[in-house]
Amino acid sequence: MRLLAVGDICGQSGCDHLLKILPFLKKEKGIDAVIVNGENSAEGNGITPQSANLLFSAGADVITGGNHSLRRPEVYDFLDSNPFILRPDNLPDESAGKGYCLVDFGSFSMAVINLSGRIYLERVNAENPFKSVDLLLERAKVDGAKIIVVDFHAEATSEKKAMGFYLDGKVSAVFGTHTHIQTADEEILEGGTGYITDLGMTGPKDSVLGVEKEIIINRLRDNDMSKFVFADGKCQLCGCIFDIDKNGKCIGIERIRV
Repeated sequence: MRLLAVGDICGQSGCDHLLKILPFLKKEKGIDAVIVNGENSAEGNGITPQSANLLFSAGADVITGGNHSLRRPEVYDFLDSNPFILRPDNLPDESAGKGYCLVDFGSFSMAVINLSGRIYLERVNAENPFKSVDLLLERAKVDGAKIIVVDFHAEATSEKKAMGFYLDGKVSAVFGTHTHIQTADEEILEGGTGYITDLGMTGPKDSVLGVEKEIIINRLRDNDMSKFVFADGKCQLCGCIFDIDKNGKCIGIERIRV
C-alpha cells in the first residue's frame, strides 16, 4: 500500500490548497491512504470541526494533531465522537479525544498513533512518549494491525531521531511534524521502518512557518508581540509517501513538495 503523510495544514489557505491538490496527487501517485496533520488548520490556530471536515472532504483518512489540538474548545466533542481525528495520546488523561485509531480499508488495516514530544514543549505537559508508545503498540498488536504509523509531533530533532530508532522494526513509518520545515533525511531504517524528521508545512510559501513574515520579523527585531496572522499567497503542500508491504515493512519512500 502507498501512504501519503501530509505536513501541518496552516489556516484556510492551507485547507484550500489541500482541497485543490490532494485529489490529483492521490490519483497521480496511486495513493491508498492519507494522513494529514491538522492542528493548525483553523484560522487563528488550532482545529475546529469546520476545518477538520474540510480536510476529510479533501481526502484525508486520518487527521493527526499536536500542541494546538486542544486550543479551540468547540472541537472537543468532535475529538470525542470522530475516531479518525486524533490528538497526541500522551496528553493528560482528562483531555478530549485520543491518540490512536485503527482504519479498515478492506484489503488491509492501518493503526495510526499520534504522540507529542516534550523537549521545548514544556507547556504541553505531555507524558513520556516512549512509554506511551509501548502501550499503544500492544493495543495495535491486539487489533491485529501489521501496518502501524506514528506521527511524532515534536520540536527537537534529537527527540524525533531517537523515536525513529526506538521504533525501527516495530512500526511501518515514523514521521515528524510541528516545525513546519521539511527535512531532507527521509530513509528506510535498518529494521524496515520508513522515517523522516519533519514532513514540513502545507500553506503559504511566502511566510515564516505560515505566519505573515513581517509579523515574525518585527517580533524578532523589535520585540513586537503583535498577534500572529496566517499569510496569503501561493501555497505549497509538503509531505512524504511511504510504500509499505503486506508485512508492514517500508520498502520505498519519497519526499514531496507541491
